[in-house]
Amino acid sequence: MKLLRRQFLHLAAGVAGAAAFPVIAQDKAERPISAAGSGQTPLAETLARYADTLKYENLPEDVVRIAKRTILDTIGCAFGGYTAGPSKIAIKLASEVSSKQGATILISGIRTSPDLAVFANGVMIRYLDFNDAFVSLTHGAGHPSDTIAALLTSAELTGRSGRDLITATVLAYEVFCKIADVFDYLGNGIDHSTITGIAAVVGAGRLMGLTAEEMVHAIGITVGGNTATRQGRADALSNWKAFAAADACRKAIFSVQLAQNGMTGPSNVFEGSYGFFKVMGRNPVAPPQLCEPFGIRRAFTKRFPLGQFSQTVAQAALEARPFFKSPDDIQEVNIHVSHSAIKIMADGPDKWRPQTHETADHSIPYSAGLALMYGKIDPAYYEEPYLHDPRLVDLVSRVKCLPSAEADRTENEFNLCEFEVVLKSGARKTVRVEYHRGHFKNPMTDVEMEEKFRLMAQKHISANRIDNLLRLLWGIEREPQVSTLIAATRV
Repeated sequence: MKLLRRQFLHLAAGVAGAAAFPVIAQDKAERPISAAGSGQTPLAETLARYADTLKYENLPEDVVRIAKRTILDTIGCAFGGYTAGPSKIAIKLASEVSSKQGATILISGIRTSPDLAVFANGVMIRYLDFNDAFVSLTHGAGHPSDTIAALLTSAELTGRSGRDLITATVLAYEVFCKIADVFDYLGNGIDHSTITGIAAVVGAGRLMGLTAEEMVHAIGITVGGNTATRQGRADALSNWKAFAAADACRKAIFSVQLAQNGMTGPSNVFEGSYGFFKVMGRNPVAPPQLCEPFGIRRAFTKRFPLGQFSQTVAQAALEARPFFKSPDDIQEVNIHVSHSAIKIMADGPDKWRPQTHETADHSIPYSAGLALMYGKIDPAYYEEPYLHDPRLVDLVSRVKCLPSAEADRTENEFNLCEFEVVLKSGARKTVRVEYHRGHFKNPMTDVEMEEKFRLMAQKHISANRIDNLLRLLWGIEREPQVSTLIAATRV
């Protein structure tokens, strides 16, 4: 185990020049032996203790600022997905249920049971594939901001403040990012929504006031009963591609409520004889190192409403547009990206002829075609009549996605894209993008964040209300009740 730990710390030290992650302080009164006999504190206990000790006052200023930008961006994405078909389904189901201890659905203002409020909010947040993303040290990818659906409801139920929400957001990110760093869930066929559920239960449990013992049980209930496979992101994609994370958050808050009311969960749920890591993993898993450098610093904001591996592709395609007068001038397009990008977003014929919104926004060739043809990417382009527009379909058919050894070597740091346009005249033009706009090393400005927010919110509330909501979000640490924020989104 010591060898594994040294190997992990060495790996972590090589990422963007960062120092190895320090372990949180552990006193001598900890339980010394896990059921697995490793001599190490079980992970569920480590997470529970960390959740109990993390304080707003100890968060670095830049981490607080990133968390505030993240909450703002996530609320904006909820506005963007509010009227989508899947959101309507989730809201309709939620509206048919009442609860003595009700929770509020964003934007609609409908009151329902906490778990259904979390699910409906999560569906809205994820629908456009526009919320932030994270790439782990194990090459896994996911969207830690999905957890904010569970955090908002938990904060509302318990009358928590904006500072509490910020702290819980940093906590949820820390759990998501650091577990993703040590567990190769993508390589093991596990969907990232599984990690979302673990992060959500810890963040929500903190806001709901769970004791350390109750937190361990809540984690056990979530991990022991809720593991998702990646089939939801393979072949032709359905609505569930986006909403598995919303469901993981729904189950997470229910797990918190169960534990809070005395329900016990599986012990040693990660390390036990049939624990998560042994059953779901193929290799030994090093312990995640919590705290500095905080994982939320490595999450990035999306400039375009599409899968994260297409962010550099879309930007490169836009930068290539001055090279031609019309898309008809293009003979072919060669896109050089990592094997991971191809595996996730260019893995079969359906990515060249998408039939659903979900497949289209998770397709490198389709995204490239949109940017080349229209000079922008609008969510409407993932629907009819665009999906079967003969001119667009023809352009997409000329796109080739090719593996790049350099992109493979650098994918822990950035999603390299070398974008070559071959014109019918014989000319060849190439654009290289490493850090797309929104990457944590090329972040969007606050003004750009607000522009993105306004783009999605303006369809539902007035400009004055958007201004007021943005002021509230930028100053969320001064709000005594998160419920004020939720109420401010109501149409």
